[in-house]
Amino acid sequence: MENEEYEYWLSGPLPGVPDLLQPAAHALLQSERELKKYTADFPKELLWAKTAGRASVGFHMNHITGVLDRMMTYAKGESLSDEQFQFLKKEGVFNLDIEIADLQEQFSAKVAEALIYFKTIPEASLTEKRTVGRKKLPSTVIGLLFHAAEHNQRHIGQLLVTVSVLKDRS
Repeated sequence: MENEEYEYWLSGPLPGVPDLLQPAAHALLQSERELKKYTADFPKELLWAKTAGRASVGFHMNHITGVLDRMMTYAKGESLSDEQFQFLKKEGVFNLDIEIADLQEQFSAKVAEALIYFKTIPEASLTEKRTVGRKKLPSTVIGLLFHAAEHNQRHIGQLLVTVSVLKDRS
């Protein structure tokens, strides 16, 4: 049962998610909660603004969705599709037509997809070797899924700072 007073990792196990993936699942749910919290009243006109040469809030919101999608693809032993490469190219591209709520929903949908995927993974397969990218860099199923979770948490932290600075300036 979700209690927003506590972080997700203190809310107990998620039903059906393998024990070894509980921390990754909790981190993704925490990222989703924090993304909505930090961007709830963020002005759309600042979505693509940069501060101190750092990435925009819009970039972070797109990027966390894209990273999660790509890491799940690699964890499944698949290569990225043309659609995924197109998404990657557009992660930081200024887009006045996109709404903050759409970016929030995009990430929420990808987190929901990840949690469904986690429930299908036998724990015994978590250490299976996988490769990343065109260079086929080495990883494992669990390595990819934990990277997706920690990478998202890192970008949420960066997003929080950017949101805070931009809102303070406006």
